[in-house]
Amino acid sequence: MKRKSKRALFFSNIWRYKALILMAVPAMVWMIFFFYIPVLTNVVAFKDFHISPDGFIASLKESPWVGWENFKFLFSSNDAFLITKNTVLYNVTFITLNLVISVFFAIVMSELRNKRLVKVYQTMSLLPYFLSWVIIGYFVYAFLSPDKGIFNQWISSQGGTPINWYSEAKYWPFILVFIGTWKGIGYNSIIYFASVMGIDPTYYEAAMVDGASKWQQIKNVTIPQLLPLMTIMTILAVGNIFRADFGLFYNVPRNSGALYEVTSVLDTYIFNGLTATGDIGMTAAAGLYQSTVGFALLMITNGIVRRFDSESALF
Repeated sequence: MKRKSKRALFFSNIWRYKALILMAVPAMVWMIFFFYIPVLTNVVAFKDFHISPDGFIASLKESPWVGWENFKFLFSSNDAFLITKNTVLYNVTFITLNLVISVFFAIVMSELRNKRLVKVYQTMSLLPYFLSWVIIGYFVYAFLSPDKGIFNQWISSQGGTPINWYSEAKYWPFILVFIGTWKGIGYNSIIYFASVMGIDPTYYEAAMVDGASKWQQIKNVTIPQLLPLMTIMTILAVGNIFRADFGLFYNVPRNSGALYEVTSVLDTYIFNGLTATGDIGMTAAAGLYQSTVGFALLMITNGIVRRFDSESALF
């Protein structure tokens, strides 16, 4: 039998998987127009960008080349260390808490025998994920409002002195960590829950035959089976360690200047810098810095994981 040429094999595979390819086309087009083509505009980070009335291409041509000056301006500012430290520390905290709490919640859900109750708990935990940060910001304000907030009313009823929450920076690292974890826990736990439900039941049957307790089953069966997924999710999260959730750090603290010491991260710093100075080149440099460092960290983390356990690595 004559072997098919590579070209014929290529087209035959396209025809064979045409349904799947058609389903992927919208996402591919979206990725091309909103991710890959905009990559070319990173050249703005190396220019003193000025908007031209003749359009964006003319603006690129007419804006003078300044090389690394935008990056020097970004890192020479007094806030460079602060915003980098806040961004990294918050993300490390979120990565750790989301991993531990999501796995714990998924395992608890998998142990419940009332499936209707499981759906109720999952729906309740997932609801915050679909709320915008603007809405959550108003919810938080209802609790922390200096004059009518629920917390201050309770403090006053106990004879205490009300707290001006939006001027006291010391409380906000805990508030932001709690709100960020609360919002994302439902989505992350569903991913792990699906993985737990896909574990072969014979593993648990063999463990029960050996006399393993429920905790021993979780420790020696469930967690090892979840480990590859946990590793992959952590690698992806590390790749975004220099990106902060803009809504969390801007809308929830209401962009209060008194809280900048603990709420200012790269994303809010870029936005505030753009609105205050209109320096597009500097903000583009900050965005390129985020992407480059995030990509490097992702590759390094994946390389370390691949060295110890190739099956748990991304590639």
